[in-house]
Amino acid sequence: MTFTFTRRTVAAALAATALAGLTFGPAMAQDKTFALVQINQQALFFNQMNEGAQKAADAAGIKLVIFNANNDPAAQNSAIETYIQQKVAGIAVVAIDVNGIMPAVHQAADAGIPVVAIDAILPQGPQKAQIGVDNAKAGADMGAFFLDYVKANMGGKAKYGVVGALNSFIQNVRQEGFEKSLEGAAGIDKAGVVDGQNIQDNALAASENLITGNPDMTAVYATGEPALMGAIAAVESQGKQSSVKLFGWDLTAQAIAGIDAGYVAAVIQQDPAAMGAAAVDALKTLSEGGSVEANIAVPVTIVTKENVEPYRAIFK
Repeated sequence: MTFTFTRRTVAAALAATALAGLTFGPAMAQDKTFALVQINQQALFFNQMNEGAQKAADAAGIKLVIFNANNDPAAQNSAIETYIQQKVAGIAVVAIDVNGIMPAVHQAADAGIPVVAIDAILPQGPQKAQIGVDNAKAGADMGAFFLDYVKANMGGKAKYGVVGALNSFIQNVRQEGFEKSLEGAAGIDKAGVVDGQNIQDNALAASENLITGNPDMTAVYATGEPALMGAIAAVESQGKQSSVKLFGWDLTAQAIAGIDAGYVAAVIQQDPAAMGAAAVDALKTLSEGGSVEANIAVPVTIVTKENVEPYRAIFK
């Protein structure tokens, strides 16, 4: 068989070789896949975490797959079992049910796959690292801020309600930290707790019920982004902007608008992108035989009208 080489075919062959070199060059040399088992993709917080993880994976030349559990803890367990069968090189999990996820975490460890936990704190087990904030302390810090705010701006008296997510271990920790810091405080009464189930529409309905059932309530503490978004929508729909102050977790454009309007008093802002990136970095180190700190801390900020300005561009 005879081959005829023209200048064009040679150039094409060289181009193909160059592309092949790029494909198998140092940036793409690692044939690894990491899995991020996520709670949902509704909350901006989780999407920012995904983005941070993806950027870190891209920089390391590692494939990242992200599983959306849609708030179903059983789906998280099934996803981990599937990733074990697929022999991924590492798993990061944002657990819905911190106890219920542990059998799957043990299975992964038994298969030689390192696991790191993000945000939600897992009980003692084979996971290699816990990445996130001290949610109990942050809740307590918000409680201390709340007491100072009530003293300075609300005549030293407040009746507060909580919009929580009772199916979320981590949000229950945030609630407990906040409420413990209020124990014994003069002039502080509790209206009650409603369950937004970590879903914005549910949090809206729950917040409206809380407001309607407690017309003398003057403050709401929301334990997560969907809870705060629901509380904001409820305050606006019922025209309570002048009588109810909101304290919560995780900035959004709506929360910043509420800060500007004066009825959102303070929001605990985490750095979810940094959490996602830290998880990928930890898994990379572990998959290469290295070790990482058991607790990888990511700091938080209490955002108010005094320090909100730098966050505006992020949430436009």
